[in-house]
Amino acid sequence: MCDCPEHATLSRRALVAGAGAFVAAGIVPRVGAHAEDKAPPPNAIPPAEALERLKAGNARYKADGGKDRDFSVERAARVQAQHPIAGILSCADSRVPPEIIFDQGPGDLFVSRDAGNVVSNYGLASFEFAVTSLGIPLIFVLGHSGCGAVLTALSASMQRKELPGHLPELVKAIQPAVITAHGKHPGDYLAASIEENVRLGMTRLKTQSEIIGEAVMAGKVKIAGGVYDLETGTVNLV
Repeated sequence: MCDCPEHATLSRRALVAGAGAFVAAGIVPRVGAHAEDKAPPPNAIPPAEALERLKAGNARYKADGGKDRDFSVERAARVQAQHPIAGILSCADSRVPPEIIFDQGPGDLFVSRDAGNVVSNYGLASFEFAVTSLGIPLIFVLGHSGCGAVLTALSASMQRKELPGHLPELVKAIQPAVITAHGKHPGDYLAASIEENVRLGMTRLKTQSEIIGEAVMAGKVKIAGGVYDLETGTVNLV
């Protein structure tokens, strides 16, 4: 190999030229750049703003069925990360799809669903993950009119009948709401029980999870809830 000065000079020139090209292309990182220099994630918004987005989305859905969406748009970007604006604890009823009801697209909502929108340990863990790792500012408990799970709990309470399988566990989770509704709202017992079940879910999210409770106390997360009217399409806040 030749170690003459000419080759050394050419190598230095090539290195400088290459570095200049990288700088021009914006590839070389800035000296002293830190993680805090990065832009905040799209869901770094106040809890009140997240709730307003859900309310506005429901208004659009009620008015005209919501937006026509191309679900392939930004699919590649969603592979890298997700930034949901809210977590939704929803009933598993097939007529209650949260993304459609709130007119949101893929990646906008972090959803956990089960019959009667009850708070389970798996649901708590899911929302704890969403709070700590995804930074959601809002958790919304979504009940709905004519809820079959609440009706089952109501019927079991009145008739004291034995239920098969794991249904007794579900009924037991909803039972406190039914009892509260009986004492507060003697009129429409089912509607009152559905509403109280949403409130019960909101309370359990805050009290049964230290992680979620602390985030709420710190003002980082808000717990809200509402009842979706199957006939009108409106989500009425409780």
